[in-house]
Amino acid sequence: FFFCIFSSTASSGTCVTCQIIISLENLSENNRLLTSFSFISPSTRFFTMVSTKRTTNKASPCLALAMFLCATSSASAFTNPMFQELKTMQRTSPSKMEGVEIELPDFDELFGRIQQVSPLARQVIQGSGETIQERGFHHIDDSWPSNLKWKNLEKNKRRTVHQIDKIDNFQNLGSPIFRFRSSLKGPCVGLCFANFVMNLEDRKKWDPQIEQVREEYPIYDLDTANIAMGFGKFGDCSRLGVGYCQTKGMMGITGREQLTLCGIQEFPSSGSTVIWGTEMEPWHDHLLPAGERYTRAKSHLFSTTLTPTGDDTFDVEYVLQLEIGGKIPTWMSTPIVMETVKGIFRHAESYYGGGEGSEVHQYFMEAANQDSLAERHSILMTP
Repeated sequence: FFFCIFSSTASSGTCVTCQIIISLENLSENNRLLTSFSFISPSTRFFTMVSTKRTTNKASPCLALAMFLCATSSASAFTNPMFQELKTMQRTSPSKMEGVEIELPDFDELFGRIQQVSPLARQVIQGSGETIQERGFHHIDDSWPSNLKWKNLEKNKRRTVHQIDKIDNFQNLGSPIFRFRSSLKGPCVGLCFANFVMNLEDRKKWDPQIEQVREEYPIYDLDTANIAMGFGKFGDCSRLGVGYCQTKGMMGITGREQLTLCGIQEFPSSGSTVIWGTEMEPWHDHLLPAGERYTRAKSHLFSTTLTPTGDDTFDVEYVLQLEIGGKIPTWMSTPIVMETVKGIFRHAESYYGGGEGSEVHQYFMEAANQDSLAERHSILMTP
């Protein structure tokens, strides 16, 4: 007789316990079956243990197999942590600040999460759509993964942001995840969109609450990141760094601060861009700037995907799970987040649609003269 039980704590803090016993009858007396089980889904792992014991009845030998399920459904918890608290488990890369190392996340986990919540990002990363006419919202699969139940908040094709969806208490973290969709006119230049959120002067044009947004620790060598990502598996990482963001107090709500790791992935074959970010963990707090501390807000997951749909049109999908911090209830924070994100899209609509001679076209000219990685701006894109 074989009895086992396995308990695992998932990244969401959910304790998972599962026991499965399978008996196989009518095996020959000398048979020993050793087997393995393939993944049933990308978000599920199985460990197997095998025990055999002959029964007193030689006609009925029994093989007991115990399989232990060590991950919950992706609807309540992603598979693995992105960062490792144990230093011996960390993968780090030097920053441009002498003596400061940046912990790199598990990029498979990071982009796996992004692809689960952003169908447009999944389309871009997986290279779906051989021609420009086969890309964009008209060709995404909104049904996968089926265990994520999005609730539609707004849908109107005539609006700049024509669709907003939400999942409450996503990953049991106490905060919802939002997904915004917009179709814009103009050249699809992802780096310009990143400037809206990482450049203080550009940020002030649409975000009245911004106090500071700056780079703290850019990565020293982007090749290190691209190696860690698997050489093109998730596009080309053109920017990566740790940044700091601080917002002003407003309407009785005190200012907030964030420390995020952010990056930009470019996909030259399709002209697409994925901008991403995730909050650093408590063991990274030594990277916070010196001075007064503010209530910590957390962007558990952020991504913005831009992909061309024509010669002068592109689709944008913006995904954000933001924990505002403090004791602000969700019913109060939801309209704040929605209105703030709508603000960046109103600014983007004006910026990209400016035509020849506009800022976006000037950016093209300036970018052509910048062929040194050292001259690139770093990124921070936490709304």
